[in-house]
Amino acid sequence: CICNRIQADEMVLEWVAYSTTKNGLKLTVDTLEQFEHEGSQKRALTTPEHPHSKRSAALLASPGLLLSPASFSPSSTPSQKYSQRGGKGEVVVTFGAVQGTRWAGRKAPGAGVELELLEGPEDSLRCSYKYMFQRLRDVRNVLTEKIEELGEGLKSHFNIEEFSPVSLPAQDGITVLGQVCCDSNGKLNAQSVLLEAGPEQGGQQVPVDLSELKEYSLFPGQVVVMEGMNTTGRKLMASKLHEGVPLPFYTSEVKMEMDEEPMNVLVACGPYTPSDSLTFDPLLDLINVIVRDRPDVCLLLGPFVDSKHEQIEVGLPTFEAIFTRCIDSIVDGTKSVGCRLVFVPSQRDIHHHFIYPQPPFTLPNLNKDQAQRVTLVPDPCTLLIDGVTFGLTSTDILFHMGAEEISCGSGSDRFSRILKHMLTQRSYYPLYPPVEEVNMDYEKFQSFGQLPLTPDVLIIPSELRYFVKNVVGCVCVNPGRLTKGQVGGTYSRLLIQRSATSEDEKRVSPCLAAQVVKI
Repeated sequence: CICNRIQADEMVLEWVAYSTTKNGLKLTVDTLEQFEHEGSQKRALTTPEHPHSKRSAALLASPGLLLSPASFSPSSTPSQKYSQRGGKGEVVVTFGAVQGTRWAGRKAPGAGVELELLEGPEDSLRCSYKYMFQRLRDVRNVLTEKIEELGEGLKSHFNIEEFSPVSLPAQDGITVLGQVCCDSNGKLNAQSVLLEAGPEQGGQQVPVDLSELKEYSLFPGQVVVMEGMNTTGRKLMASKLHEGVPLPFYTSEVKMEMDEEPMNVLVACGPYTPSDSLTFDPLLDLINVIVRDRPDVCLLLGPFVDSKHEQIEVGLPTFEAIFTRCIDSIVDGTKSVGCRLVFVPSQRDIHHHFIYPQPPFTLPNLNKDQAQRVTLVPDPCTLLIDGVTFGLTSTDILFHMGAEEISCGSGSDRFSRILKHMLTQRSYYPLYPPVEEVNMDYEKFQSFGQLPLTPDVLIIPSELRYFVKNVVGCVCVNPGRLTKGQVGGTYSRLLIQRSATSEDEKRVSPCLAAQVVKI
């Protein structure tokens, strides 16, 4: 019905007429395919990607018609709360030199923008893979290597000679390396902290007494170095805590042109429909914003077809059909702008692989012109856009870590602490064990889920409140979600310019300004 754009009762009449001419043909999968094939040739009933009929062509000419409620289900009605929302276009967060900023792309948006995966296609997650059969031993090996790798960085940074075994009794102060974990299945608290060493330090766990630490911020899976006393071998009295060290930033060999125009980047994260309707009105509003502001690059993160949507759960149309229309409408609706489009999948995308790291979408029906503008990337990934690095993930690590982190005496806000943990643990998902809804493949995570460097900009959408923050020199952006329940949400826009500083000068962030705006 969706592909052929006719109502269910019309389809029944078509079938009755067809089967009668074939001597009362029985309805089977084979006869249905035969019916669809012959019907499509007679009446040009075609797929949305290859329209032939005038009606189909008219529908495809406008993203509004393509995403109209009737095109999905006759029972879909626009969300009243969304259409009556207030504060459209209101700027709710500003960062950097915003005054007098012209929020528009270059003269020819997207033209000449160099956009690629930082590590190249060969070393990036490019296609789907088999999962759900990893062995515990392999998980253990990945965690061990993480402890050893981060331990080496801590050792050289803090000039530590060697690490002691965590459970060996010692009358003098010791320095130990390990991973923070909880002594039970409950949430971590100050009384339940264990430190688990890697195999080189004996591989055992020891309870940690945090009472002497003036300040700390800990979460399960965090690799740390602790100094303290362990006279019995059964409890470590921690007196000092060393956290991880961030990786260096990207340095470009290409010299920046002095008259180079800033680049405008728009960032939005799904869901793209209100929770009480399958209409894509928020997405259509976003397309209008893109046409108005003409950004150079649009970073669009899933979910595009949200598994948590009430009407998706009761299985109205086919998920692939909704997704294809959604992407077609974005690509076609922004054609006049010419901006580059980056699509990042989400584990909430019901039609895509439910695994982390998540392979990119596949869009085999894009034509040559469309394919030049569209970049399909995995979750997570690190992009290099005109010499500036962007870290992207659609997985809500802020929400997941926020529920598990414990802290004492640390003056910074919770978001900044969690973001700093990500950068110092050098990982897009440093929490272990992960929350139940994250289906982690640890071997792929080791290859594709780590931060290869500290990005200039980190895009980290969350259910938690939107923000833009500078954390250890990295500009971290939570654009919020385009819809929040039945009402409109937010998107973000950034003004980016490569820094022209020489090596001996202090690094200047390439993010000149950023805003979070209500849709």
